[in-house]
Amino acid sequence: MQTLYTLSSTMEPADIEAIKKKGSNLLNDKLNRSIDLLAASILYILRVAQYADNDARHRSSKYLTTNEDLNVSTKIVNNEYLLQILANPTFAKKVKDSKIEHLVNDEWVRKIYQRAVQAPEYKEYIATEERTQNGEKEILQFIWEKHMLANEELQEYFSEELPGWEDDKEMTAMLMENFFKNSSKINFLVPLSEEKNKYAHDLLDTVIDKEGYCMELIKPKLTHWDTERIALVDLLLLRMGVCEMLWFPTIPTKVTINEYIEIAKLYSTPQSGNFVNGVLDNILKELEKDNKIRKQERTRKS
Repeated sequence: MQTLYTLSSTMEPADIEAIKKKGSNLLNDKLNRSIDLLAASILYILRVAQYADNDARHRSSKYLTTNEDLNVSTKIVNNEYLLQILANPTFAKKVKDSKIEHLVNDEWVRKIYQRAVQAPEYKEYIATEERTQNGEKEILQFIWEKHMLANEELQEYFSEELPGWEDDKEMTAMLMENFFKNSSKINFLVPLSEEKNKYAHDLLDTVIDKEGYCMELIKPKLTHWDTERIALVDLLLLRMGVCEMLWFPTIPTKVTINEYIEIAKLYSTPQSGNFVNGVLDNILKELEKDNKIRKQERTRKS
């Protein structure tokens, strides 16, 4: 959607192949940027966890120390989930090659750490002697969800300082959710699996190729809407939805409509969800009546 929006906003109608090539390059850039933001988010969590060492050294070296100062827990520094991340060679290479370290602010690392260690969840973690797989993962996920993603002040800072954060925050949150489900399978040098990458590029090319046909289906359904006030994003989502329904046989039509409703709610106007739902539903009924929808069971890899 973002790639198509950029193309529509910056390129004059020209050779279709030139537009598709430009779009492919833009899409690749956006996918790579998403992985950069994922790596930066993870690196922040790692630095927050590692800050426990700094905190312990600093407090133990104070002129007047308390018992608490002398017993700062550094358990999280050797968090097993954290060590798995550090052992992933693609993560280390991504951080080095994309200069991700420059995106991490030391002062914010300190602030996140100081807030996190006061939380009951953190105190329970350090009080538990046994390390469990779930416990090791959950404390890092807690730092991410409660002290980074839910921190409005930090989110404002990210929007100002992390390239593309404002546009890709939702994508990064989704990637982080997948990361916490199975970090060991993530290749930080490859934004998407081969299958998903092909789907993304195929959808982009199809939406560009079939613009005229899709608009012939869409325009008659806009009679009850003020066409002058329809957002460009909404029209792009409608074109994408129509293309999925007609030329992507393994994607159920219900999934297509639901996905584009949610994207419209996130990226467009307050009325866009209802608008996209109504128009796509009407188009689907027409296509089904004309027997133009051909869906098939997706073949799952064993």
